[in-house]
Amino acid sequence: MKRNISVLITMLLMLTFIPSAYAHKVPVKKVSVKYQVPPSVRNITKENTYPNSTQDLPLLQPSDLTKKLINSSKVKIENPDLIRMLNESSINSTPFAIGYRAIVYLGQWPLNYESTETSPNWEFQKINTNYFDNRGGKAPYQIKYVQESQKIIRGGLTAKIANPEDVKKMMLLKAMEKTHLPLSFDTIIGAGTKNDHIYNIPPNRLGYLYAYAPGVNEKGKVTYGEVYLMLKGSKKFIVIKNVTSQGIGAWIPVQDYVSFGFAASERPR
Repeated sequence: MKRNISVLITMLLMLTFIPSAYAHKVPVKKVSVKYQVPPSVRNITKENTYPNSTQDLPLLQPSDLTKKLINSSKVKIENPDLIRMLNESSINSTPFAIGYRAIVYLGQWPLNYESTETSPNWEFQKINTNYFDNRGGKAPYQIKYVQESQKIIRGGLTAKIANPEDVKKMMLLKAMEKTHLPLSFDTIIGAGTKNDHIYNIPPNRLGYLYAYAPGVNEKGKVTYGEVYLMLKGSKKFIVIKNVTSQGIGAWIPVQDYVSFGFAASERPR
């Protein structure tokens, strides 16, 4: 009898434990996509004979007043230039503010950018070809990358849009946040830039070493609106009118990175 009771108690404990284990299961958080650099792509920051300026755009911190104004808006405001303008504004309250009303039109602005797709293209633009004819050779010939002439790689928006520079800044910030890559709409590879990686051209073959500048294809949606600063008594808030959205894309080069492709063939390419 005692044995049956002990078995029954054990089964009850097991039944109470199993649901609780499932109830306390911690949900798994989704890990953000990592844009891993493939082995064929190399960082040439130290070897680049042209020193590119870094494009680390600082996140502009809104002032206390700007924070209140941004939070009062029903449409998200992320445009750094609009935030800077609000930071530089000063609105003094008056002791005779009762019944005071004013509307200040700040203009039409691109308010925010929402990224929908960010895709790296590691062979965005061809920048160099190193070549050697080893068809008369009896041993492998070693070839290395040497940039023959200075190359300027430019990105840009894929369509005409209002306030393009503001939009480019917001797109650049989102793309850098997602990829963790050094991005810039303009970058330069200087003449004489080298890389020590060796490629072997077999005997009786022509060797081609191609170099490409990587880039990122950024796509998303930008939201525009007319911005009004409303003053009502001692209250200050922002109202957005005539809100519109437009799809936009951009190509943004990866700064100080080069992608390599090697080919050996019997005939000229």
